[in-house]
Amino acid sequence: MIRIVLADDHAIVRTGFRALIDEETDMGIIGECENADEARLVVRTQKPDVLALDISMPGGGLSLLPELRESAPALKLLVLSMHDREPYISEALRRGAHGYVTKGAATDELVAAVRAVYAGEGYVSYDIQRPQARPESRIGALSEREREVFLLLARGITPKQAASDLDVSIKTIYLHRSAIRDKLGVRNDLGLHRVALESGLL
Repeated sequence: MIRIVLADDHAIVRTGFRALIDEETDMGIIGECENADEARLVVRTQKPDVLALDISMPGGGLSLLPELRESAPALKLLVLSMHDREPYISEALRRGAHGYVTKGAATDELVAAVRAVYAGEGYVSYDIQRPQARPESRIGALSEREREVFLLLARGITPKQAASDLDVSIKTIYLHRSAIRDKLGVRNDLGLHRVALESGLL
């Protein structure tokens, strides 16, 4: 069993990541934390195999990488970040990250990254290799109603609650969500959250 600690200050990211991991039989999340100080404590007390961390979390996720490489050399460090461009990627790897996955990556890539770094392999998610339009221009392609649905889902609102808030059927929300993902070039709600963050909407 691969024992994972998730360090991210956004609840929607932790919830989404946990949902993915809970579907796997060979790994599990043994702890969650919201900042660098909590991450240090959980690593010291729980001794996980893999720490999945956001390099932008409070307390300095990026600066935490070399510190943990020294204090917990057996720990595998997997960066989970909204940043899909340089210099974030090369800097994280230079400071000791074993893998780098964007929050907009395909869900199967997140699980694959955990397995890869645990096995001692490096991993960089495929989506950061592809040039993308600026998030502002992608959001501009949304209709007014799609933008409303996008902002609700990006904030972690469930489709059921979004349907209630907008007084439409849940089927309509699912149809909008599919169109929004296609227009923004993301595969899941974590990707919607990342685009909203990059655009300064959250």
